[in-house]
Amino acid sequence: MKGSRNAALRRARSAALIGLAVAVSAGCSGSDGSGAKGAAAMELRARPPGVHSWTGRACDLLTGSPPAAGFSLGSTTDSASPDTREDVGEDGARPRYRRTGCLADLKGPDGAFWKLSATASVYEDPEPARHAYRVKEDLDRAHGRGPEKVHDGAYALPADEQGRPGRTLVLWNGDLVLTVSAYAPHGSTEREARKDLEQILENAARRIEDGLRDHDASSPAA
Repeated sequence: MKGSRNAALRRARSAALIGLAVAVSAGCSGSDGSGAKGAAAMELRARPPGVHSWTGRACDLLTGSPPAAGFSLGSTTDSASPDTREDVGEDGARPRYRRTGCLADLKGPDGAFWKLSATASVYEDPEPARHAYRVKEDLDRAHGRGPEKVHDGAYALPADEQGRPGRTLVLWNGDLVLTVSAYAPHGSTEREARKDLEQILENAARRIEDGLRDHDASSPAA
């Protein structure tokens, strides 16, 4: 009887441990219905729509504080053109916008080099920006690249650059469409780097959006 009771207790203990492992696994990898996954999920919050201005010094918006915990900003290169471009809009419209960007090296906590790139398109009106964002989101979905919804005006998807795992965040706010990509060092895995990649993307997106925002202008309707 004692042996049977001990065996039953061992089986119950094993079942409890298995159940706990399953619960932890679900908590780490499960979706919350918005495409955000587990503890490493992005926490970027939607901001009220704003009016934004073009700058030829986009990299300056990333200075002043670390890109993420333990990271430092290295060499930077602005990629901006003051020329106005035309987009393909709805019903044959040709909405105009100007584009600015930054390419930056990041140094990780262990001294390894990461990479960050950002491109911001500032439209003359909010509606063409919203349309451009939706078109890009639909294209990424059609090509099987995601997207993973962050909120109604932002989504994320995996990226890759010559074997370097990365993440891309696409954000729409008012008259702005912002694309930020970050890449881990060669030899990294997406799973290992994802938390740092997402922190880098969140911080960069917040700083660029806030830096381009015209705080004296009245916000467009949501």
